Order: sequence, then structure tokens, then C-alpha cells
Amino acid sequence: MHGADPRLVLGLHRSRHHRDILTAALDLGVTALDTAAPYFGFRSHTVLAETAADLLPRFALSTKVGFFPSAGGAEHSLDPVRLRLAVERAARELGREPDTVLLHNPELTLAGLSTADGHTLLGAACTALADAARDGLCRAWGVASWDTRSLGTVQVDDLPSPDVLMVRAGFLVGIDLLDATTVLRTAWQPGKTWGMSPFGGGHRKVWEEFDPRPFLRPSHGDLSRIQAAFRTAFHLPTASAMAVGTDDPRHLAQLLQALGTEVDTAAVSQYLRALHGHRQS
Repeated sequence: MHGADPRLVLGLHRSRHHRDILTAALDLGVTALDTAAPYFGFRSHTVLAETAADLLPRFALSTKVGFFPSAGGAEHSLDPVRLRLAVERAARELGREPDTVLLHNPELTLAGLSTADGHTLLGAACTALADAARDGLCRAWGVASWDTRSLGTVQVDDLPSPDVLMVRAGFLVGIDLLDATTVLRTAWQPGKTWGMSPFGGGHRKVWEEFDPRPFLRPSHGDLSRIQAAFRTAFHLPTASAMAVGTDDPRHLAQLLQALGTEVDTAAVSQYLRALHGHRQS
């Protein structure tokens, strides 16, 4: 087993949940695993327990709650009672308490609410997860948001501060969303920020046309564009860890290699200034 590197998180969104990828991840030193209640047709937790119960204690395991099965496939809710029950269920299905439980895409329920109603609803949901952590159902709690703009409108500064804020990261995140995340982090002061979806959901053609390697120092011609995009995503926005989904151990090995490079933060700053300038023009 290689030395563990907590900066790379193996995400199970779209994963086939095969034991082989978990074993390979551990052999490579990837010891952080992220899933969610609705993944794999709401079977992610039970499938992990059935196929890899002996491996799960070796991972720092995070999951997400907020989506629930319904006749239409799934519904979203921030009801604190349902969230508490979902955290309890996650622990039962996994056969262990998750290290971190994240509130899954709260913006879906907050959309369209008044500032006051959104503040009350989000506050109750965050309190439910904070209480779950206090009661030992998980070690930490947080929020995973695909679009942070709605969260910034509900005045989070007096709500419980999450241990983890998971947000979209990378070159395919627009400047409006990056700015919204900055505002949200300043107001909420989360303990850590994790990035997700650094490749924009598999838009490979983007990386055929755009070369992010000049954002590394020195510009690493021996790395692929995908590797450079992944490494730079840790600065768009600044994140301590990055969740990436794959069923290919070779992909994990390549991303770990990229972590050994240094990002040219001056180039990133110049890039952000250019995005701001383009928006204002």
C-alpha cells in the first residue's frame, strides 16, 4: 500500500460499486470514500456493506442525506425528522457510523422560498445534522451543494457552521458560482472545503481544446491535460480534498501522480481576473 493521501476522495456517483475498485484504491493510498443515500438506485449503502464490509473501516467514509425514494423516483426534503432518520438508517445499512454526513443539495428545496423561510428551513436541517454528530451517529457533518448561489441568499452567518462544505470545483465552474462559493464560505466559515466534479461530468472534448498544464509550476508537459485540470481544481475554489468518481484504478493512480505537482497560483489569480473582466465587459 502506498502512503495515504487524504486529498483524493473516491466518489461513488455513477460507480458500479465493485469491490475491486475499493481494494485498488486502498492499495494506492486512497483512503477517503464518498457516497450518498440515493446513489446506485438508493442501494449504495447496502451494496457496500454486502460486498466490502471488511474494507469500509479502512476508509474515511462520507455520505449524504436529503433525497428519499418516492413513486416518481426520488424526492428532496430538508425536514429535520426525516434527515435524522436518514442518518440513523445510513449507519445501519453501512454497518458502521459514517465519518461525515453531508446535507445533499439543500438548494433544491430552498429554491423559490423567501429569505426568512429558507433561513428557518436550512437552519433546522443543519441543526439536525449537527445534533446527529453530537450524538455519535457520525463524527462530523456538512453540506454538499451543486449550486451555492441559493445558499448565499438565506443569510447563513448565524446558522450552525458545517465541518465540511463540498462544492463544485475546477475550470468548468462559472465565475458566478465561484464568487457565490467565496461569499458563502466567508459568511459560514466551514471547517474544510472539499471539491467535486473537477472534470465537469466527463466533458472530455473540453480538454481536447483547452490545455490547463500552463497552470502548473513548472508547466508539466509530462502530465496529461486531465491531470493538470484535476490538480488546478484544488484552487478553483481553494479545497483541501477533491472527490472524483471512477471505476478505473489507472485513473486513480494518474490523479495521485498529479498531486505531486505545484500549482502556479499567480496564473490562477490572473485567470479569475480575466473571468471577472469578461463578465463585466
